[in-house]
Amino acid sequence: MTTRLESHPALAGLRLGSGNRSGLLLLILVFTYLLSAFTSGVVISAFQVLLFLAVVLIALRNGQLPPKRVRIGTIAVLAGSALAAVLLLVDINGPGAGVANVWTGLILLLAAVLIVRRVLARPEITLQSIYGAISAYLVIGLMFAAFYAAMFRFGGNTFFADHQPGDTRTFQYFSFVTLTTTGYGDFVAAASGGRTVAVLEAITGQVFLATLVARLVAGFRGAAGRGSGRAPAQAPRGPAGARRARTRRASSSRPRR
Repeated sequence: MTTRLESHPALAGLRLGSGNRSGLLLLILVFTYLLSAFTSGVVISAFQVLLFLAVVLIALRNGQLPPKRVRIGTIAVLAGSALAAVLLLVDINGPGAGVANVWTGLILLLAAVLIVRRVLARPEITLQSIYGAISAYLVIGLMFAAFYAAMFRFGGNTFFADHQPGDTRTFQYFSFVTLTTTGYGDFVAAASGGRTVAVLEAITGQVFLATLVARLVAGFRGAAGRGSGRAPAQAPRGPAGARRARTRRASSSRPRR
């Protein structure tokens, strides 16, 4: 009985919608970015790793994965994030911080894949789908920022041209400016490796906006328009309706003078 009920299309749609936390995920991402934009320090960097951990755990929960894979993924992400936080606290300006940044970028990549997969698996385009797409877009920007920070640490604390300093704020700023192809020009990657990654990020941002987000917004508007349309009026039923129908047919069949 339980298997038959769960296989029903309507109940399957309810099951996909249950446990969805796209709005909460978006709020955490916005808070994480604002936290790093207005504050700095070793403790803040370690706390940001924990916030990224929360993002990945929410994405794992909503990823429609088998329970065993969710448990294994949760344990691996928890262990790796704890080690990354320790490396940031111990070696904030050295290769240890670079390893932590690489780990942060990888778990954010996993979160982006799970969020997009969840959005595409939804049977209908809803407001939660839009939240999920925006969350994935923010995750991509934060992911590239983590990779830029790793390149900075492994490259002898040099990434930008004219020896401009690099930290979490500047890397996230540079990442989102690149992702949106704004191109202010105040921060420019000095080496060819950084420029190559920046080009890949710009292409990723444009493809993401032009395909997934535009498709979701158009589908959401179409669904809202169909939902707000009025149902066509139906002919009255019963004897009174039948008499009115006969009267209309008789009047239409009379010859006009």
